[in-house]
Amino acid sequence: MKQLVIFLIAIITIMMASCSSNNGSNESNDAIESEQAVYSPDLPAKAEAGDVRAQISLGRCYEDGVGVNQDYSEAVKWYTMAANQGDKLAQCNLGTCYAFGRGVAQDFSEATKWFIKSAEQGYARAQYNLGVAYHDGTGVSQNYSEAVNWFTKAAEQGYIEAQYNLGICYEKGRGVSQNLSEAMTWFTMSADQNYAPAQGKLGYYYLTGEGVGQNYSEAVNWFTRAAEQGYAEAQYNLGFCYLNGYGVTQDYTEAETWIRRAAEQGHPIAIETLQQFNGN
Repeated sequence: MKQLVIFLIAIITIMMASCSSNNGSNESNDAIESEQAVYSPDLPAKAEAGDVRAQISLGRCYEDGVGVNQDYSEAVKWYTMAANQGDKLAQCNLGTCYAFGRGVAQDFSEATKWFIKSAEQGYARAQYNLGVAYHDGTGVSQNYSEAVNWFTKAAEQGYIEAQYNLGICYEKGRGVSQNLSEAMTWFTMSADQNYAPAQGKLGYYYLTGEGVGQNYSEAVNWFTRAAEQGYAEAQYNLGFCYLNGYGVTQDYTEAETWIRRAAEQGHPIAIETLQQFNGN
């Protein structure tokens, strides 16, 4: 088969932490960091009596529909009660509900207000969300320097998405001087915690040799780890390596397998490449 000329595209995605439970992906920090939603008959009474932990737990039960009918408005009600008592977890949960319009009208300014209250108490998820707000200019004026400030605070606590996004800032020179070496440091920290986008980044840089010594085997290692988690960009790039024999024995069948997996997720270059495989 004739070798195909394929372009690598590095996709940069900055995502705000979700208010929903962990969906089993590697984005484990997106889950609400509180007790599991476990309903008990005495939980409402404890929450009504002002018990902060009970208020958060009851909010989580309403959010997930555990022991009660799912009701985002009720979740917001109980998160608000706990947030008004100064609880940083509740403040972050409430901010995220405002950010996504769950149980309340979507209001980025209100979301940011609660993220600030939580972040100033050192809560990593709120710090990350506040970094995203400043990066994207949602609820606040866009300010890359402030984004870096809050990403750094969360990243230093080991928050994997913050580590990745801080790496993006150093990679692109947003809010800091461009520094690929520093970017690779943060990508590596995130990748070592099994965050697929960071693993894909490492694979890309080892493949191209930009900012690091070119190492095809190491590129394949990181692409594989991310691809096996279902990360489409890494699946495509892993297929690219098999197609061209970079870091692996050239194998068109294996290349097509990985490129097809990426295409099935809508990856545009993978779709185009499959058409070339099929002679279309």
